[in-house]
Amino acid sequence: LKKATQGDKGAKVQGRVLGEALELLREGKPARLTAPKDEDEARALGQAQLLTTKPVLYVCNVEEASAATGNAFSAAVQAMATKVGAGAVIISAAIEAEVAMMDPADRPEYLEALGLQETGLTRVVRAAYALLGLITFFTVGPKEARAWTVTTGSKAPQAAGAIHGDFEKGFIRAETMAFDDYVKFNGEAGAREAGKYRSEGKEYVVHDGDVMLFRFNV
Repeated sequence: LKKATQGDKGAKVQGRVLGEALELLREGKPARLTAPKDEDEARALGQAQLLTTKPVLYVCNVEEASAATGNAFSAAVQAMATKVGAGAVIISAAIEAEVAMMDPADRPEYLEALGLQETGLTRVVRAAYALLGLITFFTVGPKEARAWTVTTGSKAPQAAGAIHGDFEKGFIRAETMAFDDYVKFNGEAGAREAGKYRSEGKEYVVHDGDVMLFRFNV
């Protein structure tokens, strides 16, 4: 590290950020608590491939009565997770087993009776996506609807590229609406009538849950 700080600019960047990571490790703390000052430092830290920079998610399995609020044990895990820059989510395996065997139409009422708005599996997926910096957008057609995963902060052309490289290369515009609006107004036609259907250009930052149609030409 000392040699790195005396070398070129890239080596200096690497030396500074890895020096901070080393100090954290010496204190028994994970390297994910390192705070890169810019994209160059973040890239240098990632290239080091330190095990403790990897995202960590703790899943707390609690009894049914504590599924909505957690208990003393899950609270302790959540506090610890916060200190080490990790995520934590509460589930009840017993409830998940019951839900898995139910008719999908009966699940919302069952979960509501337990003070829950969604299944534990859904919470785990949401937490994992947040840790990994991922979001989902949708494409909807007459025969099928599909979900696509992109990194948080992706712009419309990058999202188009997740479907096919030609979509990104020849990107013209994206026609989009929020998923909640798509459901609320019964699809694209209703969203258009309600003024919720938009045309966005190359600089549009995709939001989690966007329903998108890409216009392109190659």
